[in-house]
Amino acid sequence: MDSIDFHSFAVAFGLTLFAGLATGVGSVIAIFSKRTNTKFLAVALGFSAGVMLYVSLVEIFFKAKDAMIAGLGEVGGSWATVAAFFGGVGVIALIDKFVPSHENPHEMRRVEEIDRDKPRQDYSRLMRTGTFTALAIAIHNFPEGLATFTAALKDPTLGVAIAVAIAIHNVPEGIAVSVPVYFATNDKKRAFWLSFLSGLAEPVGALIGFLVIYQFMNDVVFGAIFAGVAGIMVYISLDELLPAAEEYGEHHYSIFGVVAGMLVMAVSLLLFI
Repeated sequence: MDSIDFHSFAVAFGLTLFAGLATGVGSVIAIFSKRTNTKFLAVALGFSAGVMLYVSLVEIFFKAKDAMIAGLGEVGGSWATVAAFFGGVGVIALIDKFVPSHENPHEMRRVEEIDRDKPRQDYSRLMRTGTFTALAIAIHNFPEGLATFTAALKDPTLGVAIAVAIAIHNVPEGIAVSVPVYFATNDKKRAFWLSFLSGLAEPVGALIGFLVIYQFMNDVVFGAIFAGVAGIMVYISLDELLPAAEEYGEHHYSIFGVVAGMLVMAVSLLLFI
């Protein structure tokens, strides 16, 4: 593998940081908005899923396969790519399994859940919900951060697309953290910072993962990571983004978003051939 210069590293880390801190945007929406724009969120989440699905199955998977074949040969590389893809699916599925369902970040929250005129009750329960949601999101963000960082390091154009898709999907997660915390405490700063900090797991996960694997980096390791990234992103799209869009109650808008995301990703890849 080629050596990594500081500029490439900085760009990849910057994109990962941008994606992770989008949870803070969700927090701001929850604190200052009176209603959830369900149509916008459904389209945005669908768009993010469309980008992730297209880029994973059309671009990332085959980049991984090329690298694997270079290191292991045609047959061995092809089988190893498929194994790494489903390995990525398995990793993120296990993370999902061990996150308590009540605090799972897939449970979307609406701004309307904040009743500003209602006395604050069940403070400890609500704070527990917000805190564990932040923890769950942080755990999920570790592999997402590595996915964004690795893709951006290999191909900055690809990294931008993935970072935007991850950022969009992090916005409702920020809402999920801040709604119960703000309702419990009526403290905007506390709700914002807890949401903001949960997003920091994305760049932190990227750095930790990169530092661990970089010393072993070769064609096979790179191919395995990229194929695993594709699996992770496909799982997130099908298990998290599309169900979240459906939960906001705007089915057709979410499908329009998926198609638009695929189209934008397809055109952007063609423009940079």
